[in-house]
Amino acid sequence: MSLGDIAGLIAALAFAYVVIRLGSVIGKAGKVLDEARLGVRGVSEQTVPLLSQVTDTVASTNEQIVRVDTITANVATMSTNVNALTSLFAATLGSPVVKVAAFSYGVRSAMKGNAQGKAAGRRRRKG
Repeated sequence: MSLGDIAGLIAALAFAYVVIRLGSVIGKAGKVLDEARLGVRGVSEQTVPLLSQVTDTVASTNEQIVRVDTITANVATMSTNVNALTSLFAATLGSPVVKVAAFSYGVRSAMKGNAQGKAAGRRRRKG
């Protein structure tokens, strides 16, 4: 064996070592890619049902919003009707009730004044 043969043998062994190490690295990279593929598949399998549930939830929410909108419209109509009824009550009974209250106040004041006048007259007669 010559010196060139030994150098060639060392170079061949070094090349074989590099090839083995690169094969190991490529094998590990392949495993990482397989795991990534499985992860992406799992995410895809879970995302489709989740999107379906989100779609159902949005549809249900829209139905509830329509119901709330209907209720709000009914409450607005009721509020308008109550306002009109209150105005009608005030126009129909408001003025007569105020007049009756004023009349009763006047009668009470007159009765009080009459009672005070009698009491004052009694005091003058005694004195």
